[in-house]
Amino acid sequence: MQGIYFINEQIHINGLSLDESSVFQQAALKEYMEERGITPVKLNPYQLHQHYTIPHALLYDLRLHKRQVDCLMMYSNESIEDFATTYPARWLILKSYFDRIMTAV
Repeated sequence: MQGIYFINEQIHINGLSLDESSVFQQAALKEYMEERGITPVKLNPYQLHQHYTIPHALLYDLRLHKRQVDCLMMYSNESIEDFATTYPARWLILKSYFDRIMTAV
């Protein structure tokens, strides 16, 4: 199974700083992917990280490559909540590119 994982660099998890929260999310998601045998997908070869941090960029790359992916992974629903609330139509379009939306928590 292939998946894309999303890290929200703008949320505090368990009272951690923003940097610590990002590292925590990344570690939790990598462990989650290993347990379930999910291979991370990198759509854009010029992307600095294996994961996405901007939902708009993820949607842009999915549209550009016209690619359906098995799953979108994120630490929790809180990770995408702000985007989903602010841009509900874009969130629906983004979700349509994935067979499943999975959270580590």
